[in-house]
Amino acid sequence: MTATTTRGPAGNAGPGDGSGSGDGEATLRVSMRNFRARLAGRPPERRAHPHATTRSAAELAVLSNTPHEGVREPYRAQLTWERDYARAAVFADLAACLAGTGLAYLIRFGGIIDFSQTPQSSRPYLFFTLGLPLVWIAAVALNRGYEHRFLGGGSEEFRRVLNAAVRLTALVAVASYATKAEFARSYLLVAFPMATLLTLVGRAVARARLHRMRRAGECQHRVLVVGAGESAASLVRIARRDPTAGWNVVGVCLDRAPGMHSSERPDRAGFDLAGVPIVGTSDTLVEAIRRTRASAVAISPQIDGERLRRALWALEGSDVDVLVSSAITDVTGPRIHLRPVAGLPLLHIEEPELSGARRLMKGMLDRSLALTGVLVTLPLFAALVLAIRLTSKGPAFFRQTRVGMSGREFTMFKFRSMYVDAEARLKELRTSNEGQGLLFKMRDDPRVTGVGKFLRKWSLDELPQLFNVLNGTMSLVGPRPPLPSEVAQYETDVHRRLMVKPGLTGLWQISGRSDLDWEESVRLDLRYVENWSLAMDLIILWRTVFAVLKREGAY
Repeated sequence: MTATTTRGPAGNAGPGDGSGSGDGEATLRVSMRNFRARLAGRPPERRAHPHATTRSAAELAVLSNTPHEGVREPYRAQLTWERDYARAAVFADLAACLAGTGLAYLIRFGGIIDFSQTPQSSRPYLFFTLGLPLVWIAAVALNRGYEHRFLGGGSEEFRRVLNAAVRLTALVAVASYATKAEFARSYLLVAFPMATLLTLVGRAVARARLHRMRRAGECQHRVLVVGAGESAASLVRIARRDPTAGWNVVGVCLDRAPGMHSSERPDRAGFDLAGVPIVGTSDTLVEAIRRTRASAVAISPQIDGERLRRALWALEGSDVDVLVSSAITDVTGPRIHLRPVAGLPLLHIEEPELSGARRLMKGMLDRSLALTGVLVTLPLFAALVLAIRLTSKGPAFFRQTRVGMSGREFTMFKFRSMYVDAEARLKELRTSNEGQGLLFKMRDDPRVTGVGKFLRKWSLDELPQLFNVLNGTMSLVGPRPPLPSEVAQYETDVHRRLMVKPGLTGLWQISGRSDLDWEESVRLDLRYVENWSLAMDLIILWRTVFAVLKREGAY
């Protein structure tokens, strides 16, 4: 046990003080000097108490990187915005379910629609309308729909809401059948779907607002990255890639021997990794978390298993999220499963499903939506054709050879947005190329017509690609359709883009389009190939609407 120092009002050392005599002599000397100063009419000397400080002992221990002597309060991560967001989600779900049941009650008993059979009393339905929202909240909570780790990112939040809705609907149906309660089916067919839809819409609106706040630097997770060298730097770069993830990397702990970083060597202060200060090693993880006030720890897969286990034990009860990065990047979703082998949890990586029933369903969805789009936009097609033909010479449609699935070439259709001699003028503009890699990009391209600028601004020049979707050469969602000259320069890995049909839109479309560099666009295309699903396609189509309205990267 370490002895502690206690002092009385006079500053004398108490029991257990190993330096009492030295402090007593110093205090006596100061008192004699002050006595002589008063006799001479000078102001007395003010000596700070040797242990007086504006910081706590724990803070001094962290700042000086020395162990704190005595009892230390356990560290608890503080993120008030997470609690506020979860509370807001509860109230939003409550209001959404109340609106759904209220609408069902109004339709069934409000006289809006005449039903052949009317229940004897509407009072049970009124109680059900007012009571179901509370049961709804309980069902979502039991499905862990309000846990902080699921809120604000990923599809898991919406999946848990849907699971809660399905299970609650099944429970009500079974209970109604078991008790032989005659419940109006028209009421239930409106209440549950509307409650589910409004809840999902409310979650989407709340997430959009959260993402705006994160882009402005608010509602952030203070993340401490732990790893070795390049793997830690890779995690830092990934955290900076998407500001809507809300990751604010506040420090790095490198997996090296102690004594090499600024946390142990004051003479080496100022060390950083990718612009993030190095605050310690994996052995001093707990102290680094205290120093940076981190709320999450992102650990690279290269860290030693024994150190990782000790870190998990040390962080128990601290409310600090521990995230371990996978060595397999850009593989997510249903392809990854935990598979215990001999007591060791292993990641089972399934092959990407590029054929079979899901591929057939994707083709049917593509053609049905494309046909609907063509029929709905026929008047717009006619207006754009007329505008192009009247403002510049040449055909209204532009045809170009592109490379599709399995390297097969096809003719892609677009509305012509450039003058007819655009290809001939390309050589003289090569020096003005603003793009990187294999793509030619120019924000103020003189080859673009006046109408073409309007078409590109609102992505209307790509509407004729719906015909490519109908003839099966393209998909609604997929990688960007490349030129044969680009494919000829592809490296080996980039050829994986050709394993699926190119798309009218894709991850590149909703992530910046022409503002992306070559490496980022390739990464997004490969990520889609590795993880595509019908749910992902629907999400991308939904986000494409907002990307077009924002007009980001459209030139």
